[in-house]
Amino acid sequence: MASDPKEVERDVAPASGPPAERPTAIWTRRFVILAFWAVVVCLGLPLWTWTTTIHRSELPLESMNAWAEGHACKFHFPLQISLSASHLSAELRRDVASRTQDLLNGRGTGSLHTFNVSFDEARNTTALVVFLTNQQPDEPPKAKLRTWEPVLDAEVNIDTADAVADTAIFLAQQISDLFDDEGAFLASLLHSSPFESSSHQLQSFEQQAKLDGRNTRAFKYASTYHLTFSLITPHGSPSAWEIEQALSESISKLIKPLSAISHFVVNTQVQLFARFSPSIAGPTFDSANNRWKLQHEDLSGFVNAAEWPLSPSIGSGPTINFILYVPAPDQNPLSIGESGQTSWIIPQWGGVQVHNALNNTAGRLTAQDLEDDMLVFAEQLTTLLGVPQTPPSLSLRISSLARERATSLILSASSTLGALARLTLKLTSIAIPDSVAKSVDATIYRLDQACRNLNAGQSNGRAVGHGWVEGDPEVTRKKSEDLVKSKHSLKSIS
Repeated sequence: MASDPKEVERDVAPASGPPAERPTAIWTRRFVILAFWAVVVCLGLPLWTWTTTIHRSELPLESMNAWAEGHACKFHFPLQISLSASHLSAELRRDVASRTQDLLNGRGTGSLHTFNVSFDEARNTTALVVFLTNQQPDEPPKAKLRTWEPVLDAEVNIDTADAVADTAIFLAQQISDLFDDEGAFLASLLHSSPFESSSHQLQSFEQQAKLDGRNTRAFKYASTYHLTFSLITPHGSPSAWEIEQALSESISKLIKPLSAISHFVVNTQVQLFARFSPSIAGPTFDSANNRWKLQHEDLSGFVNAAEWPLSPSIGSGPTINFILYVPAPDQNPLSIGESGQTSWIIPQWGGVQVHNALNNTAGRLTAQDLEDDMLVFAEQLTTLLGVPQTPPSLSLRISSLARERATSLILSASSTLGALARLTLKLTSIAIPDSVAKSVDATIYRLDQACRNLNAGQSNGRAVGHGWVEGDPEVTRKKSEDLVKSKHSLKSIS
C-alpha cells in the first residue's frame, strides 16, 4: 500500500525551535544577573543609604531641658565676711560673729545672699573684711569703707557682753547696706526666668526703673573690649596730648582690677579741623552767662560719624569710644544747656567730655590738663561696663559685677540650650553634626562648673582679684569667655 506523501514530507522535515544552549552560555547569563544584583546590593544600597540618611548625633536632651527649665542650678550667693579684732576675747568673738550672722541671714527669705560671718583669716573667697577697733564709750559707732579694697573699718565698743547685741545690729546693718543693690539687681535678672524662686522679693517701680536704666546704658558682656580715646577739635590746636601718661595715672588703675573679668585694648587718636554733624544746629551763645551752649536735643547727633574716624569695632569685641572735644577759641567755654555740664554718655557707644582750655596756648594738653577729664572718662567707663554705682569700694563693685555677669551668662546659655532642644524635637529631619553635640556637652560642663563656683562663693571680691579657683585673674576671665563661646556656638547652631 502506497504511503501518504504528506506523512513522508512530515517525517523528513527538520525539527522547529532554537538550538539547545551550551552550558557555558547559561552560566554566563547567570553570572551577569548575579553581578548586577551584587552591585545593587553591595554598592548601590549602601551608597543610597549614605547619601540620603540624615546624621543626628545624640544630644543630652534631659540635661538641656533641665537647664532651660531652671532645675539644674539653684542660684545661691554665699558671702564670706571676715571679722578682725585682736583685742577681743575668744568668747566675745564667737558671740559677735554668731549674732551678726543670724541678723544678716534673718532679714527675710527673699535674699539671694547667705552670709557666713567669722573671725577666720581672710582668704581668696572672702567677700569683705571688717576691722573692729575700740571706741570711746560715749561715742556712737562709726564705719568707713575703703575705696580700693574690700575692707570696712568699724569703730565700736564691745568690751562687755552687754554691748555685743548693739554691735551686732550695727555691723549687720552696715554689711547689709553694702550688698542690697547687688541683691536687687540679681533678683531683677532672675525675675521672669525659669530660675526665679517664689521667695525672691519683687522690686519696687523705682528700683526696677533704676536697674533698667543701668542695663540700657551698659554694653553686653564681652571677653575683650577696645577702648578708643580721641582728641577732637574744630581748630588746629591742640594738636598733641600726653594721653599715655594721663591714662597710666587714672584709667589704668581702673582697668587693672577689671581685667579679671575682661581684657582691654587701648587705642588713641587725634582729629583736627573736625566739624559738627550737619544734623545739629550747633552751639548758641548765652550772653547772660557768657558761654556757649549745646542744646540737649543736639547731644544725640553731636558725633559726626561721617567725618570723625570713629570705627564701630576694631578686631574682636566691641569698641567703647571716649571723645575729648576741645572747642574752637571763638566757642569757648562750651557746656550743655542750662545745667552747665560738660560731659554725657551715649548708651552702648561711649562718652563725650568737653575740655574748655581757656588759657592753653601751647598747642599741647599735658597730663595735668587731662587729669579731670580722665576722672570723667573713668566714671563713664564703669557705667558703660555695667559696674554698679554702689558701694563706694571699687573692689566690692567689681566683685558684684562678676557675680552679675556670671548669672546673666548662665541664664543666656541655658535659654539657648532650651531653644536647641525644642528645635531638635520639632524638626526631626534636621541634621545634628558631631560638632553640635560636642558644643552642647562643653556648654553643660561649663554651666555646671559656673554654678558650682557661684554656690561655693568663688566669685567674691578678693577672688575677683586673684581668680575663681587657682589664684590667677585669667581663671575668672577664662570662665566667662568659655560661657560666651558656648553661648555663641549654640546660637549659631540654632
